[in-house]
Amino acid sequence: MSFAKRINALQPSATMAVIEAAARLREQGIDVISFGAGEPDFDTPDHIIAAANKGLAEGHTRYTAASGTTGLKRAVVNKLKKDNGLDYQTNQVVISNGGKHSLFNIMMTLFEEGDEVIILAPYWVTYPEVVKVSGAEPVYVETHEKDGFQITREQLLRGVTEKTKGIIVNTPSNPSGAVLNRESLQAIVDVATSNDLWLISDECYEALVYDGEHLSLAGFEGAYEKTITVQTMSKAFAMTGWRMGYTASSKELASAMGKFQGQATGCPNSIAQYASEVALTEPPTFLDDWRAQFVERRDYMVKALNEMSGITCLMPEGAFYVFPKVSDLFGKKVGDVEIKNDMDLTKYLLDEAHITIVPGAAFGAPEHVRLSYATSLDAIKTGLGRFADAVAKLN
Repeated sequence: MSFAKRINALQPSATMAVIEAAARLREQGIDVISFGAGEPDFDTPDHIIAAANKGLAEGHTRYTAASGTTGLKRAVVNKLKKDNGLDYQTNQVVISNGGKHSLFNIMMTLFEEGDEVIILAPYWVTYPEVVKVSGAEPVYVETHEKDGFQITREQLLRGVTEKTKGIIVNTPSNPSGAVLNRESLQAIVDVATSNDLWLISDECYEALVYDGEHLSLAGFEGAYEKTITVQTMSKAFAMTGWRMGYTASSKELASAMGKFQGQATGCPNSIAQYASEVALTEPPTFLDDWRAQFVERRDYMVKALNEMSGITCLMPEGAFYVFPKVSDLFGKKVGDVEIKNDMDLTKYLLDEAHITIVPGAAFGAPEHVRLSYATSLDAIKTGLGRFADAVAKLN
């Protein structure tokens, strides 16, 4: 059967594959501990659920404007001013069905065949795929553990050609948890402004910064007009299944993306928009507790991994992932099993220890693997105990 070239070029989501593998083993009655999921394990706060119920009861169940309700856009504008120091108007905001949808709107509006888009590696698995769907080509610029996954102007310039049209930036990072510092962000802005490039700034983990500070690219001098700030309700509010995201950009670009969205999907979910307006308006009093729990889990996980032979792990500054380097395990064996690469290690840990992790190759960093600590501390202790026992068997 023949399909369009754009479909054949896409890679399946590695994180979803891990989740599905764990589900299959659980169906067989096997106790699997998953470190694969990229979503908070906390419930959506009660006041947000109550807002959704109120919206249903009051009949807010019809189509809205294609780019979102004015009420939610106003809440976004106020949030960006208060939290990020960014000035926008409601006609610069587009509400979409999650962060992925926002990114898809951006790529389809800005890029086409013959264009190139720079992606900093390690990267979230979806970035290359949404670039490919637009017809453009992803170009990867590597960052490294030894540098704390920061970036320099010289590194970035190696990826710039006459075809380059944009740079995707993600801080805090999925998968590394790195928070780009002011020097790295300034280097990105300098390269973008001197080469007239778009900046796609994915800031969906901004509320989950434990060390350092989160800085928005659009706040740097000269960057505002060419920056698209991407946010989502999923991470800061534990609303992954609600599918709510938004962008803030120039009014011209927002209008163009709204036009595309109007034909592609129509409006976002009306009840999720109603609840999101309340979420962005009410003080997020729950976040301090969530951050404290994430820090406790992070610290335990990093210490435990660094105590395992052949593994090193930086302390991530944000998000809820660790990204240990495991390449010193490559070439080791147990019985007939040889760990040749990150994929082999992932399979070995699933078969031997009944834990799921995500191979680093999916993020453009095959010497690493990703573990999420968005799960209970008890599960983390049990799972990492299994991890350590499995690693100890290798020689």
